[in-house]
Amino acid sequence: MCSNSTCFVWLWLRIITVLILVANAVGAPNATETPGRRLPAVRVAPDNRGFVTADGKRFVPFGVNYFRPGTGWAPQIWKQFDPEATRRDFARLRELGANCVRVFLTFGSFYNTPGQLSPEGLAKFDKFLELAEEAGLYVHPTGPDHWEGMPDWAQKGRWIDDEAIENLVSFWKLFAARYRDRNVIFAYDLLNEPQIPWDNPRMRLKWNQWLEDKYRSNDRLAAVWKKEVAKLEFGKIDPPPRDALPGPELLDYQLFREHLADEWTRRQAAAIKAADDDALVTVGLIQWSVPFVMADPWQYSGFRPARQAKHLDFLEVHFYPLADGFYEYTGADAEKRNLAYLEAVVREVAMPGKPVVLAEFGWYGGGKLTIDGGRHPPATEEQQAEWCQRLIEVSIGWCCGWLNWGLYDHPQARDVTELIGLLTADGRTKQWGRVFQRISQQLTGKPVPQVREVSRPAIDWERLLIDREAVKAFRERYYTAFREE
Repeated sequence: MCSNSTCFVWLWLRIITVLILVANAVGAPNATETPGRRLPAVRVAPDNRGFVTADGKRFVPFGVNYFRPGTGWAPQIWKQFDPEATRRDFARLRELGANCVRVFLTFGSFYNTPGQLSPEGLAKFDKFLELAEEAGLYVHPTGPDHWEGMPDWAQKGRWIDDEAIENLVSFWKLFAARYRDRNVIFAYDLLNEPQIPWDNPRMRLKWNQWLEDKYRSNDRLAAVWKKEVAKLEFGKIDPPPRDALPGPELLDYQLFREHLADEWTRRQAAAIKAADDDALVTVGLIQWSVPFVMADPWQYSGFRPARQAKHLDFLEVHFYPLADGFYEYTGADAEKRNLAYLEAVVREVAMPGKPVVLAEFGWYGGGKLTIDGGRHPPATEEQQAEWCQRLIEVSIGWCCGWLNWGLYDHPQARDVTELIGLLTADGRTKQWGRVFQRISQQLTGKPVPQVREVSRPAIDWERLLIDREAVKAFRERYYTAFREE
């Protein structure tokens, strides 16, 4: 029994408790826990069709790549880190329905000296994580890059040089160990858009060793390449030139570049897992990691999704509409060609059966670009929003996460980042920001759709790696199938 006053207080406490529980259950779009509390860890879903949180909820990474206008180009994320501005930005992102921010780590602020993380950079990153967790946002660190300067050792060839790679391995061991069990970290991205170069002295040494390991004898190599044995001496075989004609030598060189990419990824992913076995690891693939649109074979990145998947928890790829040069919203055919290009890329990246996040996408809208001498026509905010919405509609199912390139327009940029944001540079919400918010609500708590059944020509990967004309022909066949669906 209780007195009337005691029962009255008890009743109100129960009502307040229920209201809090309801508020927590509803949450912000795609929220997994009340902002300000510890976020549950994210894992790959058992069906490999996306992600789940430790409490069993579906998680769709939906957000932006984070940097602020007015900090130069490339943006000085950490050298000009502003905690209060970041706090305000994160609040805006939550209002727009975001749940994840991808952010670039840099050599200049985090790792100039091999084996030593910068205390100043770590203090800023600690604050960044605190602000993100306070807002209910997961953080996707992308590591370390040139935006704020590069040490000499990293400029020697960080995809090839053994010393440089070992220094990167040390970085990840230190960094992942420090942030072990920090659930606010969604996943580690090894690097933004890595690409194996075409030729340099270090590559030549590795190229000859790779050939010797593969063929064992000059006779076998000569038979495959259809060349005279006397002209093929291990240790003295030059790489093919950039304009080499299609053939077995060029194919071997592309496979060799893929081997270098595999080793680069394997060693760093293993370092992270050694420090934190639960950490998710991926790498942000540039879109010509799929040979669908390339100037020539040398442009291919070397990072084949099917081979990379063996070392990663999930795959990431970036996409911008460049099917026939710079997309300028010129009509239905240009849009369809770029959507066909998008579909071809995400389908191929999804082939290994692991989740795929479109970790960079977007296009310009809300004015006229100044880049390229101002030659590109202006685009409206509505055109930008429509393109981005169509991109998500076409890629959904193959992709299970989307991160727009930039929260704000960035007037200092020297590419479409000038007008790519959800917000204008002064913070006004653009039409794309409003559509982004609506899409986030539609994705919240929903299972990832099944991949659509489509009839498309199969990619002859090895042929496309060496033959520019084959790339063009395949692109037209694919577009025809996409258009006639």
